[in-house]
Amino acid sequence: MDRECFIIMPISDNGDYDLGHFERVYEFIIKPSVLKAGFVPVRADEIKQTNYIVLDIVKRLISCEMAICDLSSRNPNVLYELGIRQAFNLPVALIKDDKTDRVFDIQGFRYYEYNSSLRVDEVDKDINHITENIISTFEKKDGLNSLIEILGVTSPLLDKKIEISQDTTLILQAIGDLNQKILKIENTSIAKSNPRIVEIPYDLNKPEFNYFDFKTGDKVYHQRFGEGEISNISFINDEPAKVSVVFKLAGHKELLLRYAKLMKVNE
Repeated sequence: MDRECFIIMPISDNGDYDLGHFERVYEFIIKPSVLKAGFVPVRADEIKQTNYIVLDIVKRLISCEMAICDLSSRNPNVLYELGIRQAFNLPVALIKDDKTDRVFDIQGFRYYEYNSSLRVDEVDKDINHITENIISTFEKKDGLNSLIEILGVTSPLLDKKIEISQDTTLILQAIGDLNQKILKIENTSIAKSNPRIVEIPYDLNKPEFNYFDFKTGDKVYHQRFGEGEISNISFINDEPAKVSVVFKLAGHKELLLRYAKLMKVNE
């Protein structure tokens, strides 16, 4: 079985970077480095299970043999996921760009700093160094991996069979509803700043987009992947389930419609 490396990195576009910057970081630096190190890259938005996406992420955080974490922009979600990974004392290679200051709480750990310009003459050098970082971290050649080792405490153990209580299920549902409300605010803001982008309406009592507003050939916008065109929509029980999009910068992506965060783009 192929060894997997979970990718912890910023997902949404950041005002301090060009549109689609972190997608290019993934495609041009992180993904090639992971493959060169002998692992299969796994990213949260590429997980195709229909469970709560939060559960999918946590499961991969603690089950993947290796992980790499991009600390660039000090994204709070990234730091949260890193904390989970380190709590179980699992190997994670740290990187950041040259625009981001060191994160104080983890500045004692080894990390590699890559060039944020993504210049062609710098990319190959960055890939080689990050590949070495991944391999040496996985083989524990660089000593300490987390505060768990420094403190000398035992990392948590996981049961092979994990059952989710009703209370936890309700909490996760509430998180999902809150995410949808935040998404509506974000989408409205993006749509107002770009008259070509049209927000797709949905009912907050039914946290899902009006999927039937999408059709093959539509030009769409995704907060992470940028602009693209829908190539296919798959259905389950006569309900739209997945959408295939060919993005200008990110290439082909298959997304769960519930989490796709797509908006139409007027020609």
